[in-house]
Amino acid sequence: MSDFDTELNCEGLNCPLPILKTKKTIDGMSSGELLKMTATDPGSVNDMDSWSKRTGNELMSHAEDGGVHTFIIKKK
Repeated sequence: MSDFDTELNCEGLNCPLPILKTKKTIDGMSSGELLKMTATDPGSVNDMDSWSKRTGNELMSHAEDGGVHTFIIKKK
């Protein structure tokens, strides 16, 4: 069993595409569900933090491994 409901791969995409794709995916999810999003754009770290605060969706965690950033976001 995974610890997320939906997975979104934004690796290789630059700003603003990871945020736009995350928004579109989150919009199609139910409240309380978890999204795992991966991105290679270093700017996505600040972007995801700002976006989650602005939208009310909770950034549950962020990890980086080998240049790949993994975010777990809980839909409000």
